[in-house]
Amino acid sequence: MKASVLHGVNEPYVYQEFEKPIPNENEVLIKVSHAALNHRDVWIQKGQYAGLTFPIICGSDGCGVVESVGQNVEGSWVGKEVIVNPSMNWGDNPRFQAKNYVILGLPNNGMFAEYVVVPSRLVYEKPKHLSSEKAAAFPLAGLTGYRALLGRAKAKEGETVLITGVGGGVALFAAQFAIAAKCKVYVTSGSDEKIKQAIDLGAIGGANYKNADWHKELAKTSGGFDVIVDGAGGPDFAKLIDMCKPGARIASYGATVGPWNAGVPAKIFWKQIDILGSTMGNDKEFEEMVAFISEHKIEPIVAKIFGLNQAQDAAKYMDEGKQFGKIVLEI
Repeated sequence: MKASVLHGVNEPYVYQEFEKPIPNENEVLIKVSHAALNHRDVWIQKGQYAGLTFPIICGSDGCGVVESVGQNVEGSWVGKEVIVNPSMNWGDNPRFQAKNYVILGLPNNGMFAEYVVVPSRLVYEKPKHLSSEKAAAFPLAGLTGYRALLGRAKAKEGETVLITGVGGGVALFAAQFAIAAKCKVYVTSGSDEKIKQAIDLGAIGGANYKNADWHKELAKTSGGFDVIVDGAGGPDFAKLIDMCKPGARIASYGATVGPWNAGVPAKIFWKQIDILGSTMGNDKEFEEMVAFISEHKIEPIVAKIFGLNQAQDAAKYMDEGKQFGKIVLEI
């Protein structure tokens, strides 16, 4: 089979022949039609990820058709178009992942290939309203956004919600989910165009974090926030605290800007603010997310489509951070 393979840190994705996998017991073989990139794939390439092993086929997200199944798997799966929950081995506790938790695409070979083998318990039928390229776009980032917004922060209809850094995969899904849940949604971005695109999707407004005193303007416009979903961290985290209403919840799923400073501790304990760590999600949350996407007919935003042989170009495009939505590979 053909695959785009990483052979080492800071090396390019190489389009090459690779041994076709065979499904073992309780596994299925999927002929992949589309795969999607996540920042995880870029961080692996840069060596900024734990447990590196090479050569590796990255790619946590994808959509395809089940070609064959291993022992103890219902044959009725064959021929079905499916997506995969990339959150493997979560474990028994829904609050946190087990020690042997891994994500599809490292150390297990992932979706940047013509075929992939995965455990059958992680396979779900593609939502009927989605094309295969859009279905490929949501599993990892969608699950991360869903857990942060609705699992950890437990955002409710009518609450005022801030999503930081809209345009990236997780933040954009969190915004779409919050809009579907009938929250009052605001966003931040370093791009006025991305803010406008979020408003076109149903957000009420937003602020460009490159502007001076952006948080004061946003707090005044919104009246403060019940829920904030943040993947940036950094020094602006203290500004998020300032914008919180009493009893607010902040779900933190990443730190792309770096370590954060929460500011004056009294602002946290006096306002009874909850700061909630969150990453990926458990199997129940994935099932709930798929149902939520189907119920609300949510359409993932695909920013650009590359060929499988253009995985290096796609990774470069993601690293530049210009996209609004997901970057997809057509296999």
